[in-house]
Amino acid sequence: MDPMVLTQVLRPLQGMFSPAQHPNLLVGLQISDDAAVYKISDEVAIIQTLDFFTPIVDDPYDFGAIAAANAMSDVYAMGGEVVLAMNICGFPPDLPVEIISEILRGGAEKVAESGGALVGGHTVDDKEPKYGLSVMGLIHPDKVLTKGGAKPGDILFLTKPLGVGMITTALKADVADAAHIPPAVESMKRLNRQAAQLAQNIGVHACTDITGFSLLGHGSEMAEKSGVCLRLSFDKLPFIAGAKEYADEWLFPGGSCKNQKCYQAQVRFADGLPEEMQLLLFTPETSGGLLLAVDPKQAAELRSSFAAAGAFCAEIGDVIEGSGLIVV
Repeated sequence: MDPMVLTQVLRPLQGMFSPAQHPNLLVGLQISDDAAVYKISDEVAIIQTLDFFTPIVDDPYDFGAIAAANAMSDVYAMGGEVVLAMNICGFPPDLPVEIISEILRGGAEKVAESGGALVGGHTVDDKEPKYGLSVMGLIHPDKVLTKGGAKPGDILFLTKPLGVGMITTALKADVADAAHIPPAVESMKRLNRQAAQLAQNIGVHACTDITGFSLLGHGSEMAEKSGVCLRLSFDKLPFIAGAKEYADEWLFPGGSCKNQKCYQAQVRFADGLPEEMQLLLFTPETSGGLLLAVDPKQAAELRSSFAAAGAFCAEIGDVIEGSGLIVV
């Protein structure tokens, strides 16, 4: 759904569940983060989220695995661990059973990789295949990560390269270079679990995952909720092979323009950055990485921890006083 429309339809609901009525609701509609968080005890809080979408790749197993990784990502964005998951399925009645089985197997194996358990689900008939998960995670109430803690001076890190939305769009248009597809699929299938664990071990000020609202959309939300300005260096941004090439050819998905329309007022670009590169940063990601705001005193430790674990991590900018987001 268009981010502006989503904001509009949710607005009447925000006052219905006040903190006074639900004191254990740590993160809900009024805060609006990557997932809901509900405190069960002084030691345990539940993280609740869900996500599903239509196929973005041709292979049914990969589709199931990507959808599952994407759904679980919100738990990791809040700093938690996945415990339970349930399938959300919409399939055409004439879709071969073998294809459905592969979609579900891909999702189930990804849940197993997370350490959680797949415990059931719900199916409906639908004209177009749809698959995803409802996910429950656990976290200590004092360890919850949100978008709202970034501070001036923080260093910004990204834990996956950008641009998978360009690859999947080219794939749908049947113009993707075959060499560009496997790296994009593997990136989307990779869980954010390890990145979240490393971030929790070091301690970070703010965290969000980069998905459908793009780097600039999710970054703008972090800036707004933290009361700061995020300054990104375009030359430091990591892109998956092929993403810039398809941007040069203007092979953008419809979501790029929707995100641009919603968030462009909060974003300033340095003079000379081509229009197609600007739009690339508004392009939706699927199962993207974590955007981390880290105290500069801990930045070196975070870099070394990711390197020692063989995990991807790129420094992409910093946090300054002000508002919105700057791309230099």
